[in-house]
Amino acid sequence: MIVLDDDDKKILNAAQLDFPLGLRPFRELGESLGIDEDEVIKRLQRLQDLGAIRKIGPVINRSGVGGTSTLVAVSVPESRIEKVAALINEYNEVSHNYLRPGRYNIWFTLSAPDSQRIEQIISELGENTGLEFVNLPTERLFKIGVKFDIR
Repeated sequence: MIVLDDDDKKILNAAQLDFPLGLRPFRELGESLGIDEDEVIKRLQRLQDLGAIRKIGPVINRSGVGGTSTLVAVSVPESRIEKVAALINEYNEVSHNYLRPGRYNIWFTLSAPDSQRIEQIISELGENTGLEFVNLPTERLFKIGVKFDIR
């Protein structure tokens, strides 16, 4: 279990939707919270190292900038979940990766410049794991906003 202090919680709550886009975003974030820039960077690195956050970066609407995305599902034996999830997360094109109950227990989103790249990634993952990945291309997009209230 990861223990968060009040400053960790403030940083995580603020960074979710209103992350500054200036030249020194960590300084701007820290100033808005009363925390030193170096401390913000140190804390975010620690939280990433502990697995509390995967990355800080944009989630780009690929269709809006000339690309495509898809949802992918795979059925992974429980003993291999951590290893397969780590392989999936090695791809920068993966923006979300979730463990779910049911036959298909890992679901993730791939966004790439074109469908050939998506097929390449799915093929590589299949070859590297021996598992069958199910490609579920977007037919209709529903966007929801999610902001976690970390207490």
